[in-house]
Amino acid sequence: MSRVSPTAEGFRAAFRRPSFTLAEITWRWVFGTTATVLTVFGFFEYLDTLPVNYGEMLLLRTNQPFLVWQALMHILHGSLARAVLSLTLAALLLTLVWIVAASFGRVTTLRAMLAYIRERISSKMAAAGVESPAATKAVCDVPARRAIGALARLSILRVALALAAILGFMGASIVAGFASSAANPSPGIMFLLFTPIAVLVGLAWFALNWLLSLAAVFVVRDGKDAADAIPAAVALCRERTGAVFAVSTWTGFAHLVAFVGATTLISVPLGLAGFLPWRLVALAILVLTLAYFAVADWIYTARFAGYLAIVETPEALMKPAPPVRAAPPSTPTLQTTIDRDEPILSDVPGLILET
Repeated sequence: MSRVSPTAEGFRAAFRRPSFTLAEITWRWVFGTTATVLTVFGFFEYLDTLPVNYGEMLLLRTNQPFLVWQALMHILHGSLARAVLSLTLAALLLTLVWIVAASFGRVTTLRAMLAYIRERISSKMAAAGVESPAATKAVCDVPARRAIGALARLSILRVALALAAILGFMGASIVAGFASSAANPSPGIMFLLFTPIAVLVGLAWFALNWLLSLAAVFVVRDGKDAADAIPAAVALCRERTGAVFAVSTWTGFAHLVAFVGATTLISVPLGLAGFLPWRLVALAILVLTLAYFAVADWIYTARFAGYLAIVETPEALMKPAPPVRAAPPSTPTLQTTIDRDEPILSDVPGLILET
């Protein structure tokens, strides 16, 4: 019986079905473009609200760092409250847009990947003679509206988790600040206190955020609610730890290779910035950055397809086939008894004894 590799199935699905990656790129890039346009538009609108008089313009035109800084401080004086309020409102609106886009986009991509993975695993089960479980729901049996609502709640939990992580980093900086004072500054001790707390907060955020993203598989596959999908994801990690670890490790390694390759390629136009026009350098950096994002989304699609392969593959196909042992070579049988029909020397006629 051949063994099913969820990692290979995930990369195979992403390679053979580019529409999965295209759907992932569509909703991610639409949100990213919307967020970028709104951020740039809001920044310029905020600058238009700042009054600049003739004296401040003279200070800015001097190109002297101290005078320019003084002019900027005078221009921004009293506008911090408006900036914070505008930034908070923009962050809330972008968060709402991300929750809606992530819910609809994740339902679309996971349902399509689930149908493909089930077809692949069913063919392998038929070839291996493994009976398909009858309790598995079809993709069309899970209502899309219910899945979208559950995914929206999972997205809200991820946003709350990100806010908790930000508060955790702020708390780490406050705790580290207690070790130093204005009279006796100790930046080294502050760094030693801040670093381990920040690392623990970051690891906790990464693990919980990954678990919430994995729970989306059970929302789309089984129609579970957010409260039931999280324990299902924990049970999957406990029961098939090796397979989940393998898919996460290989896709993470592929993402790391893509990141290192992208940063290496981007350093080339940056190194030639003094010899090339700045527009050409900016265009090259933009193209390489978009290519990296596309590869990252492709790897992300392969990772989710691998998780779906783990869930859909029965335990019999996950175990490796037992090795076939060769039969030991036959050894000649030693005769331990006397053959009474064999003639002896005295029975041979005409034998002359020599003395």
